[in-house]
Amino acid sequence: MKHLVVVAHPVEDSFTMGLMRAYTNELEKLGHTQRTCDLYRIGFNPALTPRELMPASAREPVCVDVALAQDEIGAADVIALIYPLWWMSMPAMMKGYIDRVFARGFAYESSQGVVHGLLGGKKAVLITCSGAPLPLLVKSGNWNAVQVLQDTHIFRSTGFELIDHLHFDEIAPSLPESAAAQHMERIRSFARQHFYGS
Repeated sequence: MKHLVVVAHPVEDSFTMGLMRAYTNELEKLGHTQRTCDLYRIGFNPALTPRELMPASAREPVCVDVALAQDEIGAADVIALIYPLWWMSMPAMMKGYIDRVFARGFAYESSQGVVHGLLGGKKAVLITCSGAPLPLLVKSGNWNAVQVLQDTHIFRSTGFELIDHLHFDEIAPSLPESAAAQHMERIRSFARQHFYGS
């Protein structure tokens, strides 16, 4: 299978980036091909332009960076997004990627408020982390909001089959090395669980 892994974290040796490396290495060990799109390192511009909001029939051709990103999605069987939750949402860099790349006419069409996804036949995986414990997020209703806005509203509504949303909680700068190692094994196991023999 062909995987596109999109990751957003400004610090290259962060826990988030470590998750990305463990995940992509395991995919390759399983015999899959993967392409990593590291939004910060490539300098992706997250700012949606006025012309990108024009109807497809009225605007000029898609910007080169967006066209490349859409081609990468088109070529992939599975897309994985890896990012930390900041203020219970994705980083602005990742949100800008979604705003610009998951555009009307490419990822969806809508009529009278009803969205029709255009990316059917593809699978998606979400991998997130937070400082807050997951039980606290669930109890407060924040986790439900994440699932509604990110899992359902973005990915399922554009046609993806969302395989899973893997979340790592209580991630802090003081995270012991032993705990970090357990988390890295967890994401490798996740890759084996979903993609062994695929």
